[in-house]
Amino acid sequence: MEQAHWEICLNIEKKNYSNVIRLLEDCQQVAITVGRYIEKVETEDLATILMLEDYCEQVYQIHEIIVKQEVVSAAKIKKNLKKQFVKILNSVKNDIKVRKEIVFLPYKASMWDSLESLWRAVDADPECNARVIPIPYFDKGVDGSLKEMHYEGASFPNDVPITYYKDWDLSTIRPDMIFIHNPYDECNYITSVHPDFYSKKLREFTECLVYVPYFVLNEIDSCDIDAIGRVEHYVTLPGVIYADKVIVQSEAMKSIYVEIMSKYAGEQTKKMWKEKILGLGSPKFDKLVRTAKDSIQLPADWGDYIGDKNSKKIILYNTSVNSLLNHSNAYIEKMRAVFRLFNEHADVLLLWRPHPLIEATISSMRPELWREYQLLVKEYKENKWGIYDDTPDIDRAIRISDAYYGDCSSVVQLCQSVGMPIMIQSIR
Repeated sequence: MEQAHWEICLNIEKKNYSNVIRLLEDCQQVAITVGRYIEKVETEDLATILMLEDYCEQVYQIHEIIVKQEVVSAAKIKKNLKKQFVKILNSVKNDIKVRKEIVFLPYKASMWDSLESLWRAVDADPECNARVIPIPYFDKGVDGSLKEMHYEGASFPNDVPITYYKDWDLSTIRPDMIFIHNPYDECNYITSVHPDFYSKKLREFTECLVYVPYFVLNEIDSCDIDAIGRVEHYVTLPGVIYADKVIVQSEAMKSIYVEIMSKYAGEQTKKMWKEKILGLGSPKFDKLVRTAKDSIQLPADWGDYIGDKNSKKIILYNTSVNSLLNHSNAYIEKMRAVFRLFNEHADVLLLWRPHPLIEATISSMRPELWREYQLLVKEYKENKWGIYDDTPDIDRAIRISDAYYGDCSSVVQLCQSVGMPIMIQSIR
């Protein structure tokens, strides 16, 4: 605006009135844009808005004088515009408290626990604006093409204010920090977040892109080469590569990440990975600790199974995508046997929680197996063998359960963190 004012006066002196009109219109548009942005991010009425309105009126009056070709003093216009501009500038500096704009971009509601405690901390900080913007994701075809789109903005907890992703232009706002929990970009065979939100693109819109894994891994001994090799595919991902900071579950896991990424990118990069990767802990553990057992609200239909909360032991039965893919029909028969066995014992109740991506994965990669799996789900529900939990809330399932049974997965780490007995099933 200040530069435009100088150009306006220069063009008035040269009688280049068409340029003056264009510059005045530009100034007015800038003032309107700034005013709208302030209204969007500030909750209080500010004097700055009134000053911008006065400025727009003054610019309009100058515009009308130029259009009517009336005699005009460049020096007087320059003085008036400068006076108004200084008032606006001082108001911006003194009346608007500078806050960091921090954006969280979850995609699946069931994975929100990997960011929630971070969001709560930012939201409680008076120097920050915290914004949760759930982003859409797609199922992928066998050929890698994007198929059906999903958006889960309505499935997040009621106390989390949601911003619709089409209402917030990251490239314009350019937040100070962006948090993500999906590291795959185009590298996942089953699903993909919208390509506009790939980490390689997001890094262009912020000073600090932060990746927090949506999963937790079994802790690994740094000398166990085989175990390190088994988790490499969780580490060498776009989210780790393109993020400015990566927050992992522990200092020990940080060391594993550093070793894997140094091997992947070259030993000369080790110092960079040490600075980039932070072993601050997983927010998933924070959410679990925060979930008080006595305050949990259960779905209405679960009461028919649970009855008196002290009368039955609840067993959390967790089934994974990989086990179903690896063992196919044998795994279907294993699950059916588990259901029948637990159904025979009145003192225990099974709470079956399948992996949230099992439908998208199996229907895409093994359609014939998907039909068998659907029949098993139907059989489980119709025979009332136990609770079927496909809700986003894994913490509720863990907190009301007395023991864990099922596949080896990140859920095991969460259950262990609250002292729950663990038994890993064998498919044989």
